[in-house]
Parts: sequence; structure tokens; C-alpha cells
Amino acid sequence: MEVERIFQANRESTERMHEMSNRLSDAQLSESIGSDWTISITFAHLAVWDQRVIFVIESARRNKKLHAPHYDDQLNDILTPILRAIPPREAVRMAISTAQRLDHELERCAVKLLEEMKAVNGRLIDRSIHRNLHLDEIENAIKSN
Repeated sequence: MEVERIFQANRESTERMHEMSNRLSDAQLSESIGSDWTISITFAHLAVWDQRVIFVIESARRNKKLHAPHYDDQLNDILTPILRAIPPREAVRMAISTAQRLDHELERCAVKLLEEMKAVNGRLIDRSIHRNLHLDEIENAIKSN
């Protein structure tokens, strides 16, 4: 497994979040990126899904067994009203601090656990895929406004 490449991609996506957040005004954080989501909801969404992976890692360490159930995309729809209630700058802070914590946790994982997680879903360890997908959406929304 290309662990170091994945860890580097995760760190880069976390840094990208941080740099992007520094460029965004409070007004931009409330701009729509399409559907019911704003830029701040997108950041809060990233925090939720990175927190999920932290939960999976902590649970695996505690129980000495990986358990990573698949969550339906419906969860995004269910969470949208809750994510909307988070103040925009808090959503950004949560996304960045959770990403930093997850990057650290992943880098502390035993290779065996990382391999098990990758076998279940490679996105559990390569968080840059999910983060960059949404950061691209944010950048596209900013450019078109």
C-alpha cells in the first residue's frame, strides 16, 4: 500500500482547506454551491465525514476489530438542517481541526488496520479524495459568483 503518498495527499487537502478558508469572506461562506448547500455547510459536511473515520479508527483500536458500516447518502440529506445551524466560521474551524486530527490518527495506525480499512473502502484512509471533491465545488461556486 502507498501509505506515505496517501498521508501526504491527506495533509495537502487539509492545508488546502486551511488556505481556502483564509481567502473566504464571511459573506462567501453563506453562498450557495448548488442544491441546499452553502460553502459553510460543505465545510461542516467534511468535518462530519472525517469525524466518522476517527470513530472507526478509535473503535477498531478499542475493540481490536474493524467495524466500518456503510452509511447511506441519505445521511447527507438528514444532516443538512443541522449543518446549516452551525455558524459559518465554526463550520470551517471544525472541518480543519477534524481533518488535522484525522490525518494524525491515520498516520498513527498500524499498517494492518490501514490495510483492513482500505479493503472496506479506500476513502476511509485517503481522505483527500472526499476533501478535494468538495473543495473543487467550493472553488467553482466562488468563480461563478
